[in-house]
Amino acid sequence: MNMLIDGEWRAGAYESTDEEGEFDRQESAFRDSVSADPDAEFPAEAGRYHLYVSYACPWAHRTLIVRSLLGLEDAISVSVVDPYREDDGWQFTSDKEGCTEDHVNGFDYLRETYVAADSDFTGRVTVPVLWDKERETIVNNESKEVMRMLDTEFGDVAEREVTLYPEGYRDEVDRLVEDIYEPINNGVYRTGFAETQAAYDRAVTELFDALDHYDDLLADQRYLAGDRLTEADVAMFTTLVRFDEVYHTHFMCNRQFVREYDNLWPYLRDLYQTHGFGETVQMDHITEHYYTTHPDVSPKRIVPLGPDPDFEAPHHRDELPGGPPAELAEKPLR
Repeated sequence: MNMLIDGEWRAGAYESTDEEGEFDRQESAFRDSVSADPDAEFPAEAGRYHLYVSYACPWAHRTLIVRSLLGLEDAISVSVVDPYREDDGWQFTSDKEGCTEDHVNGFDYLRETYVAADSDFTGRVTVPVLWDKERETIVNNESKEVMRMLDTEFGDVAEREVTLYPEGYRDEVDRLVEDIYEPINNGVYRTGFAETQAAYDRAVTELFDALDHYDDLLADQRYLAGDRLTEADVAMFTTLVRFDEVYHTHFMCNRQFVREYDNLWPYLRDLYQTHGFGETVQMDHITEHYYTTHPDVSPKRIVPLGPDPDFEAPHHRDELPGGPPAELAEKPLR
């Protein structure tokens, strides 16, 4: 993989697997925080911050969903990169449907944003990126932390009084987000990028053991934390919505489709049909990115036609206790 080294773009400089053939994800480099405190270094203010995202990336997708759920579209602007990532990395191509120019800095490549924030930056260039327009720097590029900041620090500028990290649920939400990360969110990557049979076998076994567990859990409760929609559901959604069209085939997660699960499949449709989720899904960006950007996995770069799961089919999950906040029930749930 390609990366920046001391602010210079280098091809093939990043090793994505360790000595045992296990996928090794890079730690995020920018870890500052936006705060509701007006005297903070990065205070939560409408119009000050900008998100750089890819619709294809599940990590960036998390932040788009939270932005939508809380009604932060007017408060936090967005630029969208091209889903096809060539040797020069994430690129802005405004003439392509769903993509935009860099509305803030006018850069051609996302890597220029990293160098603008740190001229000696070394590491991979990833999305999402939360950018401070006033200080002209990156605040944070760790999706879990950006998701939490949007949820907990922007209440005064959010258009909806929605919380995904409610009092009384926080310990459980923290546990769930942590528990689903390694076997599921990162597990599909550990499976798809494994370079040895042993690494693949470990990852794919842990992945489906975890999916089986949460399928059982969701038999009697509407959401992962019980009766409340939380950050954990956002984190789970971005992996599940990509699973049948991408991860099952492209990453060899082919023991079972999500649509073959008794409870995960209607749970996924329930979330998709909740305002703020389905509107942020751009499946054409998702499939183009995965099937054309990983030549080691899919060298012919051919994008499959299917399977095109029906996310709008009735789910009947509203028969279980709980439901989305009233402000999110803007379109009828099935």
